[in-house]
Formats: sequence, C-alpha cells, structure tokens
Amino acid sequence: MPRQARARVTVDTIFEASIQVLLSDGLVRLTTTRVAERAGVSVGTMYQYFPHKQALIHALNERYLQVLADRIEDACRKQHGAPVAQMVESLVTTYWQAKTERAEVTRVLYQSVVELDNRSLIEAFGRRVDAATAAMFASASDAVFADLHTVNLTLLTSIFGTVRSVFERDLPAFEADAVLGQLIVMCKAYLEAVRQAA
Repeated sequence: MPRQARARVTVDTIFEASIQVLLSDGLVRLTTTRVAERAGVSVGTMYQYFPHKQALIHALNERYLQVLADRIEDACRKQHGAPVAQMVESLVTTYWQAKTERAEVTRVLYQSVVELDNRSLIEAFGRRVDAATAAMFASASDAVFADLHTVNLTLLTSIFGTVRSVFERDLPAFEADAVLGQLIVMCKAYLEAVRQAA
C-alpha cells in the first residue's frame, strides 16, 4: 500500500471506483479497465497498484476488514472497565453499524470473495478482533470468565454469523433491526450465564 499522500488518494479513488463498478455491473463484468475509467486514472496507473482483477478484489476486501477491525478496536478500548452488559451492547452495535452504513457495499464484498482465497485476510482480522475483545472483557468491572478465550470466540462467532445471515437473507430493515435487538439480548444472556462475579 502506498505511503505518499497523493498515492493514497489515488488508491482510495480506485477503491471507491471499484465499489461503484461492482454495484452497477457486478463482479463478472468488473475489469481493471472499467475501474480505471470510473476512477479517472490511466490503465497504466491502475496496473501499477493492481496488476489484475484478483489483486484488486483482494486489496478491496483487505481495506474493508482493516477499517472494520479499527472500529472494533476503538470501541473496545472505550469500554475498558465498564460492566459486561455495556461492553457487549457496544460491541454488537459497533459491528452492526459498520456493516450496515453502506449495506450494499457489504453485500457486494461478501459476494466478491467467492473466487478469492481470503483466509489470510480473515485470519488477520480475527487476530485483531480477538485480542481487542478479550482485553475488553478481561477488564470488565462486574465479571470474570473462567475460559475467556472460548467465551470470546463463541460470542464473536455468534455475532459475525448472525450479521452475515442478515445480509445473505437480504432481510428488510424492520426485520434486520429486530434481529439486532434480539442479538444483543442473546449475547447479554450468554455472558450472564458464563460469567463469574468479579
């Protein structure tokens, strides 16, 4: 990834153009030439950063997961020392908002990884989020967990899987909002069931 400001702006422009092409034309019709045209850059400039379509899709998903991890880490830091119920509500809400702010982008990126080996991206994202949430829950003012690793893994898997299902099923807003409310209830109940008094 570029370090100079002008190069970062170019890459950001290419990423946004890629999203626009994905949304308007779909993954099958996305080409580096179309993205270059939409971004207003030369094909040569495009190839300087992304030599082929797979590299572009990989980088686009990597950027998305990095931003998502940044937001979760920030939310977790702000909840250090809080009650566990407040922590889980902040975690679920932060993840939900990040995924739904541009729901169409989340949906198209889920679809884009079909032909991409994204295991390394998911592993890197998982390591960051696991560490941030475990540190947050370890600092809870009103609970301790005998097996924090398993509790944290179970909680995150439940949250991520539920949110992905909402997108895959393309639930209408009123049902998605209802699921969000119930997801928070479920997560709080789970942590209450496995916690020990602080």
